[in-house]
Amino acid sequence: MIKELYENICRDEDMRANLAALKKEIKSENGKRAFAYLLAGDYSKIGELLRHKDAKVRKNAALILGEMECEDMLPVLWQGYQAEQQFFVRPSYVKAMASYDCRPYLQELQKRRDFLMENLVSEETEKHVREELAGLRVLLAGYEREEGHVFTGVMRETDVILLTNRAYREITREQLKEEHTALFAGGVRVRTQDVEGLFHIRTWTEMLFPIRGAALLSENPSEAADVLAKSGLLPFLESCHKGEGTFYFRAEVRGNMERNEKTAFIKKFSQAFEKASGRKFMNSVSDYEMELRILQRKDGGFLPLLKLYTLKDKRFSYRKQVLSASIHPANAALVTALLKPYLKEGAQVLDPFCGVGTMLIERARVLKAGYMYGVDIYANAIEKARVNAEAAEVDINFITRDFFDFHHKYLFDEIITNMPTVTGTKSKGEIMELYERFLHKAPGMLAVGGIMAIYTTEEGILQRCLKKCDFIKLLKRWTVREKEGSVLYVLQLENER
Repeated sequence: MIKELYENICRDEDMRANLAALKKEIKSENGKRAFAYLLAGDYSKIGELLRHKDAKVRKNAALILGEMECEDMLPVLWQGYQAEQQFFVRPSYVKAMASYDCRPYLQELQKRRDFLMENLVSEETEKHVREELAGLRVLLAGYEREEGHVFTGVMRETDVILLTNRAYREITREQLKEEHTALFAGGVRVRTQDVEGLFHIRTWTEMLFPIRGAALLSENPSEAADVLAKSGLLPFLESCHKGEGTFYFRAEVRGNMERNEKTAFIKKFSQAFEKASGRKFMNSVSDYEMELRILQRKDGGFLPLLKLYTLKDKRFSYRKQVLSASIHPANAALVTALLKPYLKEGAQVLDPFCGVGTMLIERARVLKAGYMYGVDIYANAIEKARVNAEAAEVDINFITRDFFDFHHKYLFDEIITNMPTVTGTKSKGEIMELYERFLHKAPGMLAVGGIMAIYTTEEGILQRCLKKCDFIKLLKRWTVREKEGSVLYVLQLENER
């Protein structure tokens, strides 16, 4: 196929279609090797196509040379890039050259980037110029980027926003030692001199910082960028980091804007912010050190917040392995915090559908347990759970077995689990049957007075099944995440069946 496509190209037959097909073929390593073997290092024919009268032919020829990474062709690509007059083709040259060692052209590439950043373009060419600029940033980042910044700690009192489950903000607030705290819609705001000390709290999901001098940003991206560049953002970052040079960022807009509007705002804002800050900040698609979280306000304008990736959150670093159905560790931490009044120190604990072990690990963090057992029918889940428990330094006995075939010589004090849900592989009827079997088997595993803590998104099924279980008493119910319909039930075994 590759040989036939190349022969057609050499005969100047249907150039657009054949080049596009060839480009697709060499995306795979096998295709790339086959084409390299065919040409035996002679890429001159593809290089000649960079002077072809058809702009789309030049575009695909450049991308093919980028895929093949033949260093002899870099000067040819560079000459083609300099000569190219079509705006929509230029980004392809930049993408192609990013595969090569471009140090001989570094100064000229930097000049081109600076020119594009400084000069206005027409609406007709804006999209392609932005694509070229984005490509140049990626290409140049590998040559210009410094070691990066290291977080050294906030040395003064500062405000911090801890995002939490809206319904249970008080749980996080109660764990704060600081006097100055306030609840708001998304979590808790706290004034502290010990930012890193906040990591002992497991029930918040994100840590953000308000930006002094930028309480409200304009909906005009250039004006917003100017305000942020003149704010206290840079002094704050420099005060709590060591390392010189540019801070790399990403921007994200959250609000009711349409996706295309958000994308347009972010692009214009990021470019304007780089320029207004004198390139103290540079936008990056990867390896960024911070995120500018721009929240759209209902009454107009934007609220900017800062998320630091240099400030490492190691609370859940034990989660080396996950599955798609795994509960988020902060959510598991919230669930076990809610359960704390019902837990017993030294309890024998069982999770009959343990997955990767998150619920048991977080249970152990809340209150010291005795023997803990995790059972799951899937061997892959148990293997991952063992890795996580070892990383968490929590002693848990994991067993690959169907819970309905599991037996134990003594009774448990607590059964804590994230129940299976209706999915593409399990129908509502199957889940109904599973819940019924569980509620009739589990009490046989519990000591009288023992509790079952059930986290589920299938409350309707659970309620229907509970109506048939008069030996089980409902102690407490919480709605955990209203949007997804997740609930937490605490049930108690009142008497032996």
